[in-house]
Amino acid sequence: MSLLVDVGPLRTSPHYRRLWFGNTVSWVGQGMTALAISLQVYDLTHSTFSVGLVGLCSLVPLVVFGLYGGAVADTVDRRLLGLGSAIGSAVLSLALASAAFAGFHHVWFLYAIVALQAVCAALNSPARSAMIPRLLEPAQLPAANALNSMTMTFGTLVGPMAGGLIVGFWGYQAAYTIDAVAFCASLYAMWRLPSMLPDRVGAKRASVLDGLRFLGTRPNLRMTFFSDFCAMILAHPRALFPAVAAAWYGGDARTTGMLVAAPAVGAFLGGLFSGWQGKVHRHGLAVLIAVSAWGTAVAVFGLTRQLWLGLLFLGLAGAADTVSMVFRNTMLQVAAPDEMRGRLQGVFIVVVSGGPRLGDFLAGSVADLASPTVAATGGGVACVVAVVLLGLKWRGFARYDAREPTP
Repeated sequence: MSLLVDVGPLRTSPHYRRLWFGNTVSWVGQGMTALAISLQVYDLTHSTFSVGLVGLCSLVPLVVFGLYGGAVADTVDRRLLGLGSAIGSAVLSLALASAAFAGFHHVWFLYAIVALQAVCAALNSPARSAMIPRLLEPAQLPAANALNSMTMTFGTLVGPMAGGLIVGFWGYQAAYTIDAVAFCASLYAMWRLPSMLPDRVGAKRASVLDGLRFLGTRPNLRMTFFSDFCAMILAHPRALFPAVAAAWYGGDARTTGMLVAAPAVGAFLGGLFSGWQGKVHRHGLAVLIAVSAWGTAVAVFGLTRQLWLGLLFLGLAGAADTVSMVFRNTMLQVAAPDEMRGRLQGVFIVVVSGGPRLGDFLAGSVADLASPTVAATGGGVACVVAVVLLGLKWRGFARYDAREPTP
């Protein structure tokens, strides 16, 4: 059994291969644009608060339209929805580039573009995720989700670095233009896909509330979200990094950057060495172990006072998060009926987008009231305790077998 990521889905499905490549290129481009917008907002306002509002402008549309986009994906041809939203994202990048070339520099315009980009992403992501089970065999989905996790991590790491270099050498116009061109890969992949009408499309309507009611009666699928909340809300140390970089490690902004990058590096390596995951059938148990490992790593990070140890345990936390994400997403794709996949992926977007931000607020509040050590170590321990209690309450989750998926 190879430890390296299983690239079988790329070999066996040309449609998935094009979709994965296009998504990888687009993620890098979006990472470039995200950094360029933050830099441009700061250049215009010299206010970190104004830069922080960029995140809020994207969060609200992602949460609102994530649920709506999932419902739409369960009603219409998912190929057309994915293609249309990708075209929208490309047009918005062109608008950014055109404004930069024309000298149209206004913060409100950048905020509006960020919000509209989030709307396009909220419509695109559920459609794209719901397509994958139609392109691959169920046994290949863990490998596909590991490959997808590498795409996101690669874009998160490389995109901002490339964006900083490109803005520094050639300006905002170049970064935005490259992002617009990068969308061509995603557009081509979507164009080549066959029609992706959801099952039972004749119902004409897919209600968000129906999706939530369905989730409320399916304990195994519901647990995929609860377990992620344990990690992302109770044990999310990102907000602590600027403070602990100086207080614990005697570092500066570069140290903060290393702390921010460490979980992403660990997540990428977790995806790279994911070949063993295709042999695992007890996906629920794997999620419980992975989330417990995340919480344990964060708790130990809170006790470290040597930088290399802190980076090591943050990297281990990132690797554990990738394992959890792969199996949680696979359960959503396999155990949910096709006509519900879009709506559940919409809920997934809300959890992924909102959970870490709630975690930032909680960690920052606890650190101010007590200390960063209490916030990190206490949060990690709370995560482990919470996920163990959830596992004891819904014991069927640990017995979930991918060969006989039960939602």
